[in-house]
Formats: sequence, structure tokens, C-alpha cells
Amino acid sequence: MIHILIADDHPLFREAIRNATQRQFNDAQIGETGSLEESLDYLDQHPDLDLVLLDLNMPGMDGLNGIVTLRNTHPDVAVVVLSAEENKNVVLQSMAYGAVGFITKSMPRENIIDAIKQVLDGQAFLPPDIIRQSETSGNRRPDHAIPSEVISSLTRRQLLVFERMAKGESNKQIGYELKIAETTVKAHVSAILRKLNVQNRMKAVLCAAAIDFDHYLHRSR
Repeated sequence: MIHILIADDHPLFREAIRNATQRQFNDAQIGETGSLEESLDYLDQHPDLDLVLLDLNMPGMDGLNGIVTLRNTHPDVAVVVLSAEENKNVVLQSMAYGAVGFITKSMPRENIIDAIKQVLDGQAFLPPDIIRQSETSGNRRPDHAIPSEVISSLTRRQLLVFERMAKGESNKQIGYELKIAETTVKAHVSAILRKLNVQNRMKAVLCAAAIDFDHYLHRSR
């Protein structure tokens, strides 16, 4: 049975997320808290917790430091930020502080549920629209940019898979859209990570922010 904690100081928002989550996960156990202190107490009392949906602005959070506190005291629990923030730096800092996902409150409910499912499946989730925001209005090279020769080394199929990874799609969604088996998608993802020399999907998605996929896909025809 899946056990999720919704940590947010707005009861109406908690109720909306709880209802949407329970419709998707019928047997899920869902807890609610309204402050960091309440959340830590809940975690102490429920060692079987799988996932915390964490608001950055609820009482006691002290910004991103609340993520660090949760990760230090309960390192085995996945933390996903669920926030109204849509600033790329906040997203990246949250992941650097130990979150495994970042969901914006403006996302449609069905997309929020898809993101939760993706994290429960062991994959990181980042909002692709925010990650692909320009670093500056100039032509500065992004910190995560990949050399063009590395991108060119990807096969056309790997480029198609990578493009959909960057859109936040799960392996199952990618397989459905590209009409290939999920095991084949996993093999492509592993090959992509190896060629990019990154350790996980999240870092690959960050790298994708600087890629013009249309350009490389056109060249690979």
C-alpha cells in the first residue's frame, strides 16, 4: 500500500490533492500536515511513508532548508516539492538539496498525478517548461550544455527518447508514443546516460534544456 504525506498549510489545496490522489491510488494511505514540525512528527510516527509532497512556504520551512532537514532526519523517504514557485533556480536548488521531484501547483491535476506516479516508479520529475527557460536573455552557454559531438553521437531513436524525457514523460509514456516496448525505452535511456556521462535521468533532463532537438533530428534523417 502506498503511503503519501501532503505537507501544505492550505487545507483546501491539501483536500484537492488528496481527492485526486485517492482517485488514482484507491488503497493509498494519505496523511496531511500544515507545518514542518507537524511533518517531522508524522514521519517519526510513520516509518513506512513512501513520499512527502512538500510545500516550500509553509510554517517552519525556512526556505529550502526544510528539504535538508527532512532529508537529514528521514533519508529513506522521497521528497517532492509541490510549490507555487516557477523559478528555474528554485527548482534546481530544490533538487540539489535532495528533492527527487518538483511539481508546480499550476499544473493540471492529471499532470500532478502523472508526476507522482513517475516518482513512485523511481524516476525523478522536473517541470520541463521551467527547466527549458533561458538562463539569461543573452547567448551565454548554459551550465549543463553538452558538446554538439556528443549529441550527434546519439542515434535518431535515442534522440526521440531523449526529447520525450526532456518533456517529463515516463518510460511507459515514451514507449506508447514511439510504439516501442518499455524495456526498449529503458535500454535507450541507459545508453543516453552513458553517452552524456551523467549518473541519472534528472541530470540528463537538465542537460536537455540547451538542446535544439529539431536541429539534430533533421540532421539524423
